[in-house]
This record gives sequence, structure tokens and C-alpha cells, in this order.
Amino acid sequence: MTFTPHGKHLIAGEWIATDQHFRSEPAHGPAHDFSIGTVDLVDRAVQAAEDAFWTYGYSSRMDRAAFLDAIADEIEARADAITEIGTQETGLPEARLQGERGRTTGQLRLFAEHIRKGEYLDRRMDPALPDRQPAPRPEIRLVERPVGPVAVFGASNFPLAFSTAGGDTAAALAAGCPVVVKGHSAHPGTGEIVAEAILAAIDRTGMPKGVFSLVQGGKRDVGQALVQHPLIKAVGFTGSLAGGRALFDLCAQRPEPIPFFGELGSVNPMFLMPEAMAARAEEIGSGWAGSLTMGAGQFCTNPGIAVIIDGPDTDRFIAAAKSGLEKTGSQPMLTEGIAAAYRDGKQRFESRNSVKPVHVTESAGREANPNLYETTAEAYLQDRALGEEVFGPLGLIVRVASVDEMLTLARGFEGQLTMTLHMDEGDLAQAQKLRPVLERKAGRILINGFPTGVEVVDSMVHGGPYPASTNFGATSVGTLAIRRFLRPVSYQNFPQALLPEELRQ
Repeated sequence: MTFTPHGKHLIAGEWIATDQHFRSEPAHGPAHDFSIGTVDLVDRAVQAAEDAFWTYGYSSRMDRAAFLDAIADEIEARADAITEIGTQETGLPEARLQGERGRTTGQLRLFAEHIRKGEYLDRRMDPALPDRQPAPRPEIRLVERPVGPVAVFGASNFPLAFSTAGGDTAAALAAGCPVVVKGHSAHPGTGEIVAEAILAAIDRTGMPKGVFSLVQGGKRDVGQALVQHPLIKAVGFTGSLAGGRALFDLCAQRPEPIPFFGELGSVNPMFLMPEAMAARAEEIGSGWAGSLTMGAGQFCTNPGIAVIIDGPDTDRFIAAAKSGLEKTGSQPMLTEGIAAAYRDGKQRFESRNSVKPVHVTESAGREANPNLYETTAEAYLQDRALGEEVFGPLGLIVRVASVDEMLTLARGFEGQLTMTLHMDEGDLAQAQKLRPVLERKAGRILINGFPTGVEVVDSMVHGGPYPASTNFGATSVGTLAIRRFLRPVSYQNFPQALLPEELRQ
């Protein structure tokens, strides 16, 4: 099945073209023209979302679950076409797109089952105490309610799982919130075909047309108009620290500030303990090289820094990591701009005398080759720029003199999505010293693994202290993500007939 994009926006069930266009920049295959979004289109989409909320926000959990399942079905019905356009636009291999499509439909179905169970509503009831002295207590009930229309920004590195029908959209729709998506220009055709699937599900289940809209492209004013629209009540974002912080500030400056749930990236440090290194330094080094280069390093959980106690085992680890990187060929990056930013990040390391090259390669055009450097804890602590994320297959080894110095380094890290401990049983006492620090610094802590690959399950946290994300109490992956788009409401002394259905006895 071949898909040829028509290049229009989807606004409340209607495909709309605008006068100005941008041309896609696929890694291979034909380029296509797409309409550029406007501030007026944003207003139209948000107004439609607000109108839809008065129906959709009060729909039953079962109806919303059926809608989410229908979206998943419609995406699967377009599986081959999605893979074709997705691989063309991003350069990602077919297997990656197929796996990501499965994750996308899987999380839609997971949220459908989650809301059918109803536990997310956090229903509570305190009975009336009419005889309590010195004053009676009223009956009070509580339930979580949807916040209203939600804005979602598509991510560059996940054209399916973090974009048009990705985790933010799935969580918001499950909560009862209509969604307006700002599509990412790195994969507009993929966004368009997924929007077609959502529209088909809307028609199939009888949902209001304004429950979903997709605005393609557009300059900075389009994104600003979306987060500043007075009818938008929350924002989901996955992207760069600079872009996310700018949108976060706009949300905070509104007359009515709203929550901005931004996942802004991370360097995801690994801490390699002595006993583990003595037993399997080569195995860990080889595994790190594989994780570091997976998807050309274009994962927000890419483990960019390895902290190791200096010694012979460190040399074994480095040799294995270098060997693994040498076997990795060049890979296409998602866009020309991302590839250029990767080369700039590499240059930042090469311009410092405190950094020693271990495996250095040249990259050109849209292709990226892996690079590896090393430094000391003292040099790292004096140059915090070494801790800034380089989006791509670049790693840094930090040699420390002791576990105590490792602990000092850990305390100095900014907020992270993940932190990893490689340890054996003999490392337990030292690991116990590190664990409290890692808890304060990261949303997910791993033992003897690599953070690339985020399970979509109830217990997952994909978030962390700033700058990993803008809200440390939230996650963008897993069923807990639904809480971002809900707020608690108490009902005092309500008659049964007037209570929301979810609170009636």
C-alpha cells in the first residue's frame, strides 16, 4: 500500500490547505509539499476542541476506551503505508518503524484497558457525621476530572510513539481531553496518515469531530499561539531543552498559567562499580557501545556518560567499547539540522584540552558516526558543559579515583531521566551509598542494564527532575501519564442524582 500525502491540516474533521507550503526533506524517496500552519488555524482547532469537550469530557469510560481501541485498529489497518512513509522521512529502518507502531497501538490499548478499570479516578468518600461535636461533618466525595483541551507537540525522534497518536495524545484522550497536535516537520507525511487513522476512528465511534486536530508545520508563532491560547489547559512536549523551556516560560506567563509537561532529554549517566567491572568489564563495555549507537543515538534515554573508578578494568572496558563502536557504520540522522547539531556537539568536546579522544570519526551530511572521549572527575566538575546532552552516538567516560569521588560526581549531576548502576553482590555496600543520590536525580534507576528501551507499563516513570523534565511528579510513558490531564474535584453534600456517574453509589 503506497501512501501519497495530500499535505493538508486536519481541523475538526475537515482537511484544510493553506496558501504557504514547506517541502519535506526525506532521508530517501520523494519529497512532498505540506501546508504551513497559521495562528488562525490554531484558533479554529482549539475552539473546536473546546466545543467537543462539553461532550467528550463527559462521555463514559467505556465509550472512550472503544475510541482508543478504534484508533489502534485504524493505525494497524494502515501498517504498511505508515512504515513506508515513516522510513522515507526519518531514515529509520523498517524494523524500528514496525516496532514503534506496535508500541503506539499497544499504549492506546493499554490506556483503553486502564480507564475501563477505573482505578485512575482515585474515587474517595468521607461519610457525613451529623452528630459530630462541636460541628457536624458534611459528606464529601472526590473524583478525578479531565482538565479540558490539551496541546501536544510531536517529537522528532519518535514519529509514532511520541507524536500524532503517541503517548501524550493517548493519555489525554483517555482522560477525556480533546487534543490539538502540532505536527513535527521532520515527518509530516507520517503525521498525516496517522491523523487519517484517528479521523476514521472518530467517524467509526461517533465521537465529536473537534476531539482531535492536527496542525502541520508553521513558524514559531504557531507553537506560541497554541500554548498561549486561553482554552488550552495543559501541554505535552518532547524535544530540546531550549525549545521546551521557551514554551514552558510562555505557559507560566499566561494570565491563566497552565501546566507544561516537557520531556527535555538527558545524558543518563551510568555508574560502574568495582566488583562488576572486575567480573565483566568487556561485557559491559560492549553493551554500552550497542546502546550508545542504537538508532544513531537519537534516544532521550541514550546513556551518554560512563563513570568508572580508574584502573586496569577501566582499560578493558574502554577497549571493548571502542571495539564495538568501530564495528558500527554511519547511520542517517532524523534531519539535516539534527545531524549538524551532532557535529557541533562533537566539536565542543574536541575544543577542550581536558578531554581525551578515544574513538573519533568524521560525519557529513545527514550521516552520523560514533565518537567516544574520556576525562577525569576533576576536569568534569570544572567544566559543566561536558554534561550537556549531545543528541547522537557520542559517549564520555569519566575516570574517578574512588567510590567517594563517584558519589561527589553523582551529587553534581543535574536532573536525569535515568541513572544506571552496574554492580555485583560485592558492590552492595557501596551501591547503598549511591542509591539515595540517584533517587533524587532521576525518574528511573536501573541495575545491570541499559536505559534505551522504555517499557510502556503501569510502573514506568519517564521523567525526572529538571532539566530532564519540567514536572518531576509526572511521566510521559505508562498509565501514570494520564494524571497529567486530570484534576481532583470534591463534591460536598451532593444528592445522588446530581453526582457524576463515577461517584454514585
